[in-house]
Amino acid sequence: MNSVKTLVASAVALGTFGLPAWAQDDTIKVGVLHSLSGTMAISETTLKDTMLMLIEQQNENGGVLGKQLEAVVVDPASDWPLFAEKARELLTVQEVDVIFGCWTSVSRKSVLPVIEELNGLLFYPVQYEGEESSRNVFYTGAAPNQQAIPAVDYFLDELGVESFALLGTDYVYPRTTNNILDSYLQDKGIAEEDIFVNYTPFGHSDWSKIVSDVVALGAGGKQVGVISTINGDANIGFYKELAAQGVDAADIPVVAFSVGEEELSGLDTINLVGHLAAWNYFMSADTEANDDFIAGWHDFIGDEARVTNDPMEAHYIGFNMWVNAVEEAGTTDVDAVREAMWGQEFPNLTGGTAVMNTNHHLSKPVLIGEITDDGQFDILSQTEEVPGDAWTDYLPESAVLKSDWQELDCGMYNTETETCVQVKSNY
Repeated sequence: MNSVKTLVASAVALGTFGLPAWAQDDTIKVGVLHSLSGTMAISETTLKDTMLMLIEQQNENGGVLGKQLEAVVVDPASDWPLFAEKARELLTVQEVDVIFGCWTSVSRKSVLPVIEELNGLLFYPVQYEGEESSRNVFYTGAAPNQQAIPAVDYFLDELGVESFALLGTDYVYPRTTNNILDSYLQDKGIAEEDIFVNYTPFGHSDWSKIVSDVVALGAGGKQVGVISTINGDANIGFYKELAAQGVDAADIPVVAFSVGEEELSGLDTINLVGHLAAWNYFMSADTEANDDFIAGWHDFIGDEARVTNDPMEAHYIGFNMWVNAVEEAGTTDVDAVREAMWGQEFPNLTGGTAVMNTNHHLSKPVLIGEITDDGQFDILSQTEEVPGDAWTDYLPESAVLKSDWQELDCGMYNTETETCVQVKSNY
C-alpha cells in the first residue's frame, strides 16, 4: 500500500475520511456530501465510494496543482435539512474547495442557498427535473430533455404508445417532470383523457387499484405505456402487481427514470425483464473506457459483483472536468474554476465526449435500455450528445427563460423582457 492509500485508510479508520492534521495544510479538500445512513444510503453510499476511488486515482497520478487531494466525507443521513447543515460545515469548518453530492432534488434545494451564500461549488450527479440554473452548481445528471422527453419519443415513435400513465413518487422531481411531459404529450397530439397521472408516497406498497386504472386505459384498444418516476423500494411492489394482473412488457411497457443497475442488484428481476429504462449510461456499454472504469471500480471496491450506474459516470465526468478546470485556472478559487469549466470536454464511458455548457449542464447521449434477467440492460438505442436544457420549452413560464453564465452572467434570463430574473433560494 502506497503512502496515499495509507493516509486514506487511516482517515477512514478515524471516521473522517480526511488526511492527518500534519498533512492537511498541503492538500486540496474535496467535500463528499452523500447519505451514508437512512433511506437514501442504498444509493448514495456507492457515490461516496466512487468519489473516494476517483480521488485515490488522481492522487496516484500526482494530485492536482502538485498537491494531494483530501476527501472530507460527511453524512447528511437522508435528512434534507441536515444536508444544508453539513454543506455549511464543509465550507466553513472544513474549508473544502469543492463539493460533490446530493441525490434527491429536495436535498439539492436544501443545500442551494448555503452554496450560493458562501460561494461554494457543488457538482450534482443525478437526473432531475430541470427548472434551475445556479451560478454555484454544475448539473452533471440528466435534465428532462436528456431522459424524460426522449423516452416519451421512443414510446411514440418505436412502440406506438397512444395512452400514457405518468406514475411518480410524490415529491418535486416526479411532479415537475410529469408537468413537463403532460404538456409535451398534448403538444404531440395525445388527448388529455389519454394521460393518466398518479402520485404515491415513498414506500407505497398497495398497487392493485393503480395498476387496474393503468390497464383500463387500454380498454378501447389503444397501446398503453407507463412513464415511471417511482423511486425506491416502491418499484418492487409496482412491478409485482403488474405481473400479478397478468401484464408484461409486451402488453404495457414501462420506462423508468429511477431504476438502474444499483436498484436491480440483488433483486429477483423476473417481473422486470423486458421493461425499459432511460439513462445516459449503462454498465453494459461496450467501450474500452467503460471496461477500464469497471475494472478500476472492482479493484477499488474489492468485489467484482458490484455494479456501476449512471450517477457514478456523472461523478466521473464532473470530477475529471473539475480537475482539468483547476489545472487550467491554476487555482481552486471558485470564480476562476467556474469560468474554466465552460467548454470543458471529457470522454464519457459510452463512446462520445461530454461537454460542459455555459448553462452549467452537460451535453450527454440518451440511452434506452431493456432490463435483462441478470439485472443489466440491453441497449436498444443511443443518441448523439444532447445539450441539457436548464429551462424547458414545454412550460409557458419557462419557455421564455435562458441560462448563460458566460455571456449573460445569468441563469434565469427572460428573453422577452431581456432582463435577468434574480431569484433568491429560500427552500
